[in-house]
Amino acid sequence: MFLGIDVGTSGTRAVLVNRAGKVVASASSDHAPISSPQIGWAEQDPEDWWRAAQQAIAQVTKNQKVECIGITGQMHGCVMLDANGEVLRPALIWCDQRTQPECDDLHAQLGRDKLIELTCNPALPNFTLTKLLWVRKHQPEIFARIAHVLCPKDYVRFRLTGEYAIDMQEASGTLLLDVTHRRWSQEVAAAAGIPMSWLPRLFEGPEICARVRADIAGLKAGTPVVAGAGDQGAGAVGMGILKPGSVSATIGTSGVVFAATSAPTRDPQGRLHTFCHAAPGIWHVMGVTNAAGLSLRYLRDTLLGGDYDQLTALAAEAPAGSDGLLWLPYLFGERTPHLDPNARAAFLGITASHNRAHFVRAVMEGVAFSLQDSFTLLAELAIPVNRIRLGGGGARSPLWRQIQADVYNHPVELLEAEEGGAFGAALLAGTGAGAWPSVEAACEATIRPAATVAPANATVMNTAYARYTRAYPPLKNLYAQ
Repeated sequence: MFLGIDVGTSGTRAVLVNRAGKVVASASSDHAPISSPQIGWAEQDPEDWWRAAQQAIAQVTKNQKVECIGITGQMHGCVMLDANGEVLRPALIWCDQRTQPECDDLHAQLGRDKLIELTCNPALPNFTLTKLLWVRKHQPEIFARIAHVLCPKDYVRFRLTGEYAIDMQEASGTLLLDVTHRRWSQEVAAAAGIPMSWLPRLFEGPEICARVRADIAGLKAGTPVVAGAGDQGAGAVGMGILKPGSVSATIGTSGVVFAATSAPTRDPQGRLHTFCHAAPGIWHVMGVTNAAGLSLRYLRDTLLGGDYDQLTALAAEAPAGSDGLLWLPYLFGERTPHLDPNARAAFLGITASHNRAHFVRAVMEGVAFSLQDSFTLLAELAIPVNRIRLGGGGARSPLWRQIQADVYNHPVELLEAEEGGAFGAALLAGTGAGAWPSVEAACEATIRPAATVAPANATVMNTAYARYTRAYPPLKNLYAQ
């Protein structure tokens, strides 16, 4: 059995996968809600991740022998530890938007083009480095005590093994990695004033990097642990997105369009992220919507109530295009394509004829439109799209599947078992343990398409998308700082 652990935003999930690629057990444990003491701030307690991880692991390891472990999780978070490995403050997580001034300072110091040359990406508030720079400016007494910096899933591995380690794909999202050459960028670290000693050792995703240090949550001491990947890298492995032309569109808390590439392909404007893949020797580009599934959750929690099945059934009562109602899903600013932490969400085009069904459907369509922005950029950069596979909540909802096929104007594939990042992490673990000779072989042996959804309302959605793309610029001027 191979154990995959996914340290997400809302909870931690654990799955056990056998050599046939079948999930034989799964469990999850919720995290405490995100703390947002000021607008645009987002923090979580790393100790809460460790609590949830132990609970989820213990539920799936009963009477099971685990051969190897892979870990994945939310990317970009900044966990700061002292010399004894103690957490110094709550972690600033991926959707925290407070660090735009630090981004501007870094661009002024290094030059935006130079930073993209060195790391394949511009400075964004989401990235780990800019969070460190905010702490240096605003909490110097904490900054002075930092000895180690980890991302969320790597903190859980540290608690499990005592090792400070990170994989290439996750490290790509720190803004401290030379993505092209798959090594830490000493030039960026020096310019930012970050000691290289703070950075964990680098490994490829399927490499064994640590071992469980004691019997914990049903795991035996000495069980090997591979480096794993960030949630999007592991999710792409779990969906078989490894060859050029293969693309995934995943709607979870955030939304991601992920395209595998055989070489690092940079967007000169930095609107798409260019990262190392979880599999050795390949890369990927990635467009991100900060509030994808989060948009539907926001609508449910603040306005409509009910559960997601009830909401999507309601949305199906409204026509494609929502009779002109639009949703801009910028609840936490936006990454792709706007790179604007001050972007604000909005419903536009409300009339007296719109009802609850229109509002739910508009949210679902608005999230798909935001992901279509990424597909537009893939076309601009001549990155091929031969196959689109759906993941996350957007793959489990029949209506959201159809909306995506219509908005992308491309058939979309569903998988026999779409298990997300935890499944991909387990495949990386199996590769590290020698069950498969490569990540590619692991995917070929275990991932099977189940169905294809063809576009049915592409003309209507193309017209609606054109309207959507005209909506952001005037709102930007309202909230520019």
